[in-house]
Amino acid sequence: MSKLTLAIPSKGRLMEQTTDMFARAGLVVRKVGHVRGYRGEIDGLPDIDVAYVSSGEIAAALKAGSVHLGITGEDLIRENISDAATRIRFLQALGFGFADVIVAVPACWVDVATVHDLEDIALPFRRLHGRWPRVATKYVNLTRRFFGSKGFGDYRIIESAGATEGAPAAGMAELIVDITTTGETLRANGLKILDDGVILKSQANLCASNAAAWTPEFEKICAELTAKLSASVPAKAASRA
Repeated sequence: MSKLTLAIPSKGRLMEQTTDMFARAGLVVRKVGHVRGYRGEIDGLPDIDVAYVSSGEIAAALKAGSVHLGITGEDLIRENISDAATRIRFLQALGFGFADVIVAVPACWVDVATVHDLEDIALPFRRLHGRWPRVATKYVNLTRRFFGSKGFGDYRIIESAGATEGAPAAGMAELIVDITTTGETLRANGLKILDDGVILKSQANLCASNAAAWTPEFEKICAELTAKLSASVPAKAASRA
């Protein structure tokens, strides 16, 4: 029997938190071969092949079905997989990697507190500046779906690769869609979150790809892993709304 493939983050805080979570569940994850290699194994679960993959690429691998399971942020899943509701199974929220995807505007916009207020100012803004308000973000798909659900379409997206919160101050955009954990960076850059501007409350999840080749044996291994990880997740953290 071939092995079930589990993709976990290859670097950074998410990799450390994932390794710690497995340890709390009594599972030791370690790399095999070269220390800088990208394959691993889990003691006690010999039928799982671990692949170390960047968080963003895990979403792509789950979408393509090239891995059976993956651990990554829900924000990356929702952004990169438009049909996530049918293509992905969210098996377990893991209680770490918390981040809210939000809409933020300059704090000095005292009359703008909701998306409806953005609609109200869009046309006057265009008349004054000759263009629609610009939204800096790396979450292009989440932004379009969220604003579409609110009936707001009078804006222009500026794709941002990093330091999105600095875009308004730099004159690159008027508002942003970005992630935040405490809001401190937003406040430091003179921004505020809209009252109805929380698009997604994200955290790391164990996800299964419906596009992968599943067998009854793989489903059994998956259930065993999920049960072990579930026992190590703080109930309050995993149920964060």
